[in-house]
Amino acid sequence: MSSQTLLHPEIFTSLNDRIEEETAVRETLTQIIQRLERAVATAQALLSRVHGTPRARYPALIEQVEAVIGEQREIIGELSKTASNHPYYKYNSKWSRTVQSAITTAIYTAWLGGFPLDDSPARLGRLATLEDIGKIYQVPTNLKDKDAFHITIEEYLLALTEFTSDLSRLAINSVTMGDFELPLVISAFIKDLFAGFQVLNLKNDILRKRADAVKYDVKRVEDVVYDLSLRGLVKRPTDADTEMKTGA
Repeated sequence: MSSQTLLHPEIFTSLNDRIEEETAVRETLTQIIQRLERAVATAQALLSRVHGTPRARYPALIEQVEAVIGEQREIIGELSKTASNHPYYKYNSKWSRTVQSAITTAIYTAWLGGFPLDDSPARLGRLATLEDIGKIYQVPTNLKDKDAFHITIEEYLLALTEFTSDLSRLAINSVTMGDFELPLVISAFIKDLFAGFQVLNLKNDILRKRADAVKYDVKRVEDVVYDLSLRGLVKRPTDADTEMKTGA
């Protein structure tokens, strides 16, 4: 009795073609993401200088960081163009962490007084919204009507939790620079930010844990302000005082 195979070589040939296609896509994305990582690292290195920079010299530092974030914008534009040719959730895990770090550098720069936007003038203490970040990087945010590259709400919120850690460190180092008012501005801002997180009904476990951890940054900054007030270097600010100093 003769047997006849039901397996056709073309099946595996087709599967191999798909594997090679996906491998090429991943390699292309990896190269773009690696360039973005380098640009993010450069921006982070520049921003770290703020801990030893007087406020009067922030504008010069911000100008340098904005130039690097301009490079990030170009790379993210390339990433968006490439990634949008494929299902978003198939590859987004490759770039999400790096994009989150890029967003953090943009939020930090905007907070320090960078990125004047039409509906949100540049000033110290300004929080860049998700929509602001979309404008800075010139990509969509929170897309729901089509499957394409975009910045998600989760990426933005995770970037905010990373940013609060930077601010708590800045509050401490600003005191060593002789700037006793900046910790007051940071304290008011970070408390409002934590209160905002408390309003959110977070389903993402990682995001919920990171948001809960913001309270430790709040506590660190409160300790700085408390120590300054005990030493008579500052007075406890009213909301009006903080708003005035933030807008200065």
